[in-house]
Amino acid sequence: MSRLFKLYGELCATHPWEVIVTVLTFTVCFLTMDKHPASKPFIIPPSNCNGCKDHFIAADVIVMTIIRCLAILYSYHQFRNLQRLGSKYILGFAGLFVVFSSFVFISAVLNILQIEIVDLKDALFFFLLLIDLSKAAKLAQYALSSTNQHEVSKNIARGVAVLGPTITLDTIVETLVIGVGTLSGVQRLEMLSYFACLSVIVNYIILLTFYPACLSLMLDISKITDFYKEEQGVLNNVIVDEKDKSNPAVQRVKLIMSIGLTLVHIHSRWSMPSEELKDMGNKTISQCTENTTSIYSYLLKQFVLSADHIVILILLITLIIKFVYFESKDDFEENVTTQVYEHRKSIQRQQRTFSASVEIQTENFIDKDSVEENISKNYPVISDTKRTLQECLQILRADKAYELSDKEIIMLVDTKHIPSYTLEKAIKNPERGVKIRRDIIRNVLEDKDSLKSLPYQNYDYNKVLGACCENVLGYVPVPVGVAGPLLIDNNLFYIPMATTEGCLVASTNRGCRAIERSGINSRLIADGMTRGPVIRFTSIINASEALLWTKKDENFATLKRSFDSTSRFARLNKISTHIAGRYVFIRFVAETGDAMGMNMISKGTENALKIMKEHFPDMEILSLSGNICTDKKPAAINWIEGRGKAVVCECILSANVVSTVLKTTTAAMVDLNISKNLIGSAVAGSIGGFNAHAANIVTAIFIATGQDAAQNVSSSNCLTIMEPWGETGEDLYISCTMPSIEIGTIGGGTVLSPQAACLKMLGVQGPNSDTPGENAKQLARIVCGAVLAGELSLMAALASGQLVKSHLKYNRSYSSKDSSSFDLAENICGSKTK
Repeated sequence: MSRLFKLYGELCATHPWEVIVTVLTFTVCFLTMDKHPASKPFIIPPSNCNGCKDHFIAADVIVMTIIRCLAILYSYHQFRNLQRLGSKYILGFAGLFVVFSSFVFISAVLNILQIEIVDLKDALFFFLLLIDLSKAAKLAQYALSSTNQHEVSKNIARGVAVLGPTITLDTIVETLVIGVGTLSGVQRLEMLSYFACLSVIVNYIILLTFYPACLSLMLDISKITDFYKEEQGVLNNVIVDEKDKSNPAVQRVKLIMSIGLTLVHIHSRWSMPSEELKDMGNKTISQCTENTTSIYSYLLKQFVLSADHIVILILLITLIIKFVYFESKDDFEENVTTQVYEHRKSIQRQQRTFSASVEIQTENFIDKDSVEENISKNYPVISDTKRTLQECLQILRADKAYELSDKEIIMLVDTKHIPSYTLEKAIKNPERGVKIRRDIIRNVLEDKDSLKSLPYQNYDYNKVLGACCENVLGYVPVPVGVAGPLLIDNNLFYIPMATTEGCLVASTNRGCRAIERSGINSRLIADGMTRGPVIRFTSIINASEALLWTKKDENFATLKRSFDSTSRFARLNKISTHIAGRYVFIRFVAETGDAMGMNMISKGTENALKIMKEHFPDMEILSLSGNICTDKKPAAINWIEGRGKAVVCECILSANVVSTVLKTTTAAMVDLNISKNLIGSAVAGSIGGFNAHAANIVTAIFIATGQDAAQNVSSSNCLTIMEPWGETGEDLYISCTMPSIEIGTIGGGTVLSPQAACLKMLGVQGPNSDTPGENAKQLARIVCGAVLAGELSLMAALASGQLVKSHLKYNRSYSSKDSSSFDLAENICGSKTK
């Protein structure tokens, strides 16, 4: 409906002369229409004509006096609201609308119905209750908010689009509600109700036709769209409020009321016998004609002041005096003046800040345009004055919390009006939200300077919010080193490693240098992320039946169709079912493209379980994760069956490389690997820990590339094997088998700019458009290859006895006179240039 009303409003605003002339022409025709003696006048069917007499019972006088007083008070209230709008044009337009709608146009309608104007005696004050000046004023607000003449028509059309549906529904409800009075059986109330219904309908028609045309024409003639001049930008936020749009809940209630009242009217009017209506109408005409002599006699009667007239006159005079002499101070103008003053004041502050920044930045040879852009971004216009809680709440509800100062935001957080975790969203500035949260936390800490060294500025928080972290206080810079180049499958890679452990990058780099001639061969032998829900049955009989049901090929095909339908990339490969009493654990294994895939496979698993529940109604889904997945916990099932990407890498090093680069022998390396990685891990009862330090390299790469660092638990599962090789057995064969690398190149922390840069450095950023999933597989092979390089270097350091020396000397500060650490670095990493 809003679109239709907008088109209609634009038509009225762009063709004001045509609309005005048309309406006035019809009005004049109606007013000058001759009354034919043969025609029957409009009949008001009263049940009792005692009210037509000149004297009324006391209750009738009291009721009418109350109605008249209410009408005067309501009119006074509306004029007070209009006065706050701060423009005499709005008052003029509203007054013009009242005059035409209440008298001229109503008179025209009464003339058609052959009702004498004298019958408006009691209905006059009723009309004042029905005329809503606020709607006319709001439409004028839209018109006056135009900054130029071209915008007038568009703003009027926008106002009609916003107000039109609400006014239409209100008119229907008012007509039906007032129409109930025509069924009361009280003659005087019925007559007032008929007049009121006519007034509501006529006012509606004029408000949406004659009034918009008058607004457009008057603004076009008087050229007042520059009335507010330089304050226009501030006043637009004051006078044009989108909350004029209707509340859906209220509109639904009005529709229900309209339907109910319509049924009441239909039932009441159909049940009235036509003969009875005819007799009552004839009686009304004969009795009422005697009392309506002439307008002149009617006016003379009004000069006789009765008690009710005196009450009304005193009230009217009192309100006029109060309105004219005691309310001359314009609240709206005062409010606007204050806002304009604050706006100018903040602009001046911003200009002073900008000027100072330009002077400082100019000394450092920084471009002035970039400084201005930085000022507008980091220094929003915020008032220094601390407002009251109520004022702050009003600004917050208007979705303008960014206009509040930091102290005012903190006040709203302390009073539970803004949750701390939504600060960035509330003020529409992530960095400022982080700053305010830091202030809140600092206020409750004993050491007020504890957060001083935690940076928070110049970071893209838009990619963090809702994806990577909540309640952000800042970010922790982690050093990122590079190891390489690492030759894998005839391709060179430079490995980014984020770590705070000294010697780790240097050690891995030495392993890469040892491999640079022979290179690494890698193979991905399995790909499947897992999710293992736990379900419960009423008995072991039903549980065992469900287990056997999942093992049938046709049932697996059914589950696969349901699972695969949830994603373009998720593809169910297999399921394994395990039973424990009446509990059944189903481990779903699926490929997930270039994503690590936990969310993707969870969605597919949930959909597949719904299909399974159709076959087993007593099945109770206890949890989508039953720890048989197994995620972020040491588990033999991941070591045996794998999870994520399963990769195997191998490399053959010549005896010369082992002795010159690794500073040891093949025999020492093989012997140490058997003693440490195999026997030692077996004695420890290790699960997946048959390696030297695979978790070191995995975690460093995970942090650098935006992976879930907690998944290094399973991803670090690695079996390192070393064997003598060649005819003489002096060459070294090494392989690393990693069955559960949980990794991806999209989603999670991979969207953050630094982490995305590291992925781009490896050539695996984002999804692979040609072969979905290939980027994640390549990254898994790189991880396994880097682990192999790290295993070589650490095992060589242990075999040659260099581990303790390297950590004691290479990872500590040194002076220029002490060259021992440089010598050790050369032993570990190669030449000094390396």
